[in-house]
Amino acid sequence: MKNTFITTGLLALSFISTNAQNNSVPVYLDDKQPIELRIEDALKRMTLEEKTRLSYAQGKFSSPGCPRLGIPELWMSDGPHGVRAEINWNDWGYAGWTSDSCTAFPALTCLAASWNTTLAADYGKAIGEEARYREKDVLLGPGVNIYRTPLNGRNFEYLGEDPYLAAELCVPYIQGVQKNGVAACVKHYALNNQELWRGHIDVQLSDRALREIYLPAFQAAVERGGVWSIMGAYNKVRGTHATHHKLLNNDILKGEWNFDGCVITDWGAAHDTYEAAMYGLDIEMGSYTNGLTSESEFGYDDYYLGKNYLQMVKDGKIPMEVVNEKAARVLRLIFRTAMNREKPFGSITSEEHY
Repeated sequence: MKNTFITTGLLALSFISTNAQNNSVPVYLDDKQPIELRIEDALKRMTLEEKTRLSYAQGKFSSPGCPRLGIPELWMSDGPHGVRAEINWNDWGYAGWTSDSCTAFPALTCLAASWNTTLAADYGKAIGEEARYREKDVLLGPGVNIYRTPLNGRNFEYLGEDPYLAAELCVPYIQGVQKNGVAACVKHYALNNQELWRGHIDVQLSDRALREIYLPAFQAAVERGGVWSIMGAYNKVRGTHATHHKLLNNDILKGEWNFDGCVITDWGAAHDTYEAAMYGLDIEMGSYTNGLTSESEFGYDDYYLGKNYLQMVKDGKIPMEVVNEKAARVLRLIFRTAMNREKPFGSITSEEHY
């Protein structure tokens, strides 16, 4: 499937060459133009269906671009300690490739114990090189949730129990990854502080605890790290699922912190079409469907941001400015990663990485 879109990309390059003589190159294909101008140009050319289709998966770890316009798909991979072995297109089995080995880096809890920002930068750069070599556009890490119990099954992949330490170490990690034209995806936003009952547990806390303990690392990731994507958490916060949460996403993340990237669900963390559309979710991944299999009664179009989202827009229940803003964020991520022609080639399992 990926080869199909590689071909699409080559056609897009051919299109540039053909039209250059006529000075009619679409702005969105010209990576010498400011990225916001490219986004504006692409949005003018896209149909409503193409805009909404940007916002949900087409495979287990891929979301679509706009093939008609030569805008490529996004490929994501689990982190944050190594680039996950290739998963099958439409199920959770491993593809069994013999060419996708990766360096297994120490867990982030070990990185946190080093108190070493230089090492964090080297770590991020190295794992970003491996993701780039594997042609991944988004690396799902680092994790910066705060340890609240030793029984949390994900403690090993977070940067410790101190908000200041996690903030100081995640910033160079993110910058190191993104030097490779690969987006870091800081997770799990927010308050995913235990794995037990994570899909429905409802976290109640004071504003002071939220601001002083649980959000500083995420804020540093956005304001100082310049992170390009953030992963929404499974749990509820004050009665609403975090992945489409007005306070967390609209008011704080995109409002106060001026985050210009994408909010991506953890796999299967979306629960409502209207909330997902209106409260800041940009890309929905991993919702519980059977995907593209021919016997499927429940496929990717049945995601919350799938056909129901499109219909709600057509019915006037969701404004077009919401659609355009969401599509712009996905396009910005694609232009920073998959359509970035300045990114290096990357490397994998090198002596330096070991």
